[in-house]
Amino acid sequence: MSIQSKARRDARKRKAERDRNRVRAGRPPIEPHAELRDRDGNLLAGVVRQSGVWVLGMDGRIAGSSDSAAQMLMLMRRAQRLHEEQGVPVKLVYSDALRDEAALEAAANGKSPEEYEQELEAEMAAARPAEGEGEGEEQEEPDNSGPALH
Repeated sequence: MSIQSKARRDARKRKAERDRNRVRAGRPPIEPHAELRDRDGNLLAGVVRQSGVWVLGMDGRIAGSSDSAAQMLMLMRRAQRLHEEQGVPVKLVYSDALRDEAALEAAANGKSPEEYEQELEAEMAAARPAEGEGEGEEQEEPDNSGPALH
């Protein structure tokens, strides 16, 4: 290989890296706001905000997104409770920004953060089909691939 061909190849690599960096620079930043970790420090779930949207990630995948900070905080606390009920000690850490936005959302609905969280839990439970509903219809197999939120 000649010195010139190596120089051209290296120049192409540098140009490709610059182009990738320019593309990344144009994206809105991802702000981490909450994480749920097990005793060994493994990440079980997390909440980030990008472009004003709260995004929930669980088990290495995006589990959902919402404009509601209170809903994301409720889901993280629920996941924490479910893990602890199964005997898995976990630690939930969340940002002041997530907590404050959830509190503002609750206040806008005339409730305390705890009351609003309970209301969201009740709405979520009501949205799930109850046992025995849909009898005679074909039942879908439950997804046992990761931690459940119910």
